[in-house]
Amino acid sequence: MAETVSWRPRAGDIPAQPGVYRFIDERTRVLYVGKAKNLRSRLSNYFAPLSSLHERTRRMVLTATNVEWTIVGNDFEALQLEYTWIKEFDPPFNVQYKDDKSYPYLAITMGDAVPRVLVTRNRSLPNARYFGPYSRAWAIRDTVDVMLKAFPMRSCSPSVYKRAQQTGRPCLLGDIGKCAAPCVGRVTLEEHKSIALDFASFMAGNDSRMLKSIRERMSQAAATQDYESAARYRDQIGAMETALAKNQIVLSEDVDADFFGIAHDELAAAVQQFVVRGGRIRGVRGWVVDKELDVDLGGLVESVLQNAYDDTSPPPDVLVPALPEDSTALEEWLTQRKGVGARARLRVAKRGEKAALAQTVETNAKNALMLYKSKRSGDFVARSQALADIQDALGMAEAPLRMECFDVSHLSGTNVVASMVVFEDGLPKKQHYRRFNIAETTDDTDSIYQVLKRRLAYLAVGATVPETTPAVAPETAAGAAPDANAQLELNHQPAASAKFAYPPQLLIVDGGQPQVSAAQRALEESGVSGIQLAGIAKRLEEIWLPNADFPVILPRNSDALFLIQRLRDEAHRFAITHQRQRRSKDVSSVLATVPGLGPTRIKALLQHFGSVARLRAASAEQIIEVPGIGTSTADAIIQKLAPPDLG
Repeated sequence: MAETVSWRPRAGDIPAQPGVYRFIDERTRVLYVGKAKNLRSRLSNYFAPLSSLHERTRRMVLTATNVEWTIVGNDFEALQLEYTWIKEFDPPFNVQYKDDKSYPYLAITMGDAVPRVLVTRNRSLPNARYFGPYSRAWAIRDTVDVMLKAFPMRSCSPSVYKRAQQTGRPCLLGDIGKCAAPCVGRVTLEEHKSIALDFASFMAGNDSRMLKSIRERMSQAAATQDYESAARYRDQIGAMETALAKNQIVLSEDVDADFFGIAHDELAAAVQQFVVRGGRIRGVRGWVVDKELDVDLGGLVESVLQNAYDDTSPPPDVLVPALPEDSTALEEWLTQRKGVGARARLRVAKRGEKAALAQTVETNAKNALMLYKSKRSGDFVARSQALADIQDALGMAEAPLRMECFDVSHLSGTNVVASMVVFEDGLPKKQHYRRFNIAETTDDTDSIYQVLKRRLAYLAVGATVPETTPAVAPETAAGAAPDANAQLELNHQPAASAKFAYPPQLLIVDGGQPQVSAAQRALEESGVSGIQLAGIAKRLEEIWLPNADFPVILPRNSDALFLIQRLRDEAHRFAITHQRQRRSKDVSSVLATVPGLGPTRIKALLQHFGSVARLRAASAEQIIEVPGIGTSTADAIIQKLAPPDLG
């Protein structure tokens, strides 16, 4: 492979100043926009030897035919220009967003002569005040319906308002007291605008001040025996309190902040935004981000905030899971978006009630990412397309309707286990999952070789598989007799072992070229044919084939890569679970040899300390805190769990 691309600019031609750069392809399409404090230093990273580049970065550099840059005065100007260019060119290698503009808002059109309140997804109404976003349109419509009892302002369309003016009769809302009916002159335009301002102030978080003011008016009306007005104020207070009851109080009343939670993996990220005004959660927004190039959490935060405040003003506090590298410039950008005379602060919540809410937002983001993956996996059309794309990418004769993936797990070289998970038609076939215990091994590649040799033995010509036994005891190593430690276990209930002899079209191992080579050796020795081998390297998400000099690169947002990644992750989860179970059984069997320790006390010990590592590190004084454990028993536990003296 060439050291770098032929069109690389000379290092001396690149300025060592802050700026923004664009990678451009042969059709003058902008592929990627980035910023740098030092353009020369940053761009040199892209023109390192191609073999050393991250695979997706290498693909972007090889697709480009030129790079252009613009010098700016400082980091803040670089951030502004980067933001402008990303919006203008929508580069394919920058972070891509989904479902981020579809949330409803409550809008009050203060720019109109007769302001109107409405629920809308349109963020371009002139001089309108927006509140939200809200996750459900019906929820905010219910809130508006209640609030109109307290603030009877116009909510009708222009045609309805015009018809009421022409006929001199208000609509139904005017008759039932949910509109002050400025259309027929029941209130002046100035009085109606005052109602609209009160509505907006209440929604902005000034609810306690509004309630106090209306209670005072009610008391004054009652004192002057104006009971009709007092009853109207009473109903207004009731409506406001009903609306407030729908918004959970989470922080003190003076807190106006946005909380962001981000959960991400190699392919995607889920973002959750909680809008807190006056200490209450006023809106929730969530969206999904597709990641093309590798972006760390700080980089995601920067991109997410630019997207979130593209067409709206930030609150005084913006709380995020991690600060980006140029957080100062980003904070200055947020302050500029907020307006003259106000400042936005960007920070991470570390303790107290704000940290607790931030943790809740993060939990919601994790759940959203899991739900996104589940929905994507359940799409039949997407699964079919993924299988077809895998067939094309790997050059297979037919689509891999059955795929098996193998992963090895160990603890510092001990308790080595492996897992085999099966996907048929793109969905998990959990009754076909298998677990392997490996007695002796030198490294991960040797473990892969052993496991594949044992698995492929049941696919060899002439191999027989018992139909009734619930488990199979494969060999521990080449030529060795099966033993209890090499038992291949079933997941869930026993299934017919004949299913173990059903051949896959695609066999995947977790790892790169070394693991694939070990699997290829096992496949050749078994004499089995018609199975495609592949490995997936976790860090770069690249697919390695046997004897290949370069990996197969699937598009980052493709359903094909998503399916293979899910298969790999499931194999890893299954192996880790088995490995932990073995460790728990091992330490339990060791503790069972301590006089005076039975199953109940062993369980109490493990529950108290939470892990074997903590139990091993515990002192006798800490151990005797467990109910039923005395000093002599604690000393015996420490002695039994102490590492062997290797001299």
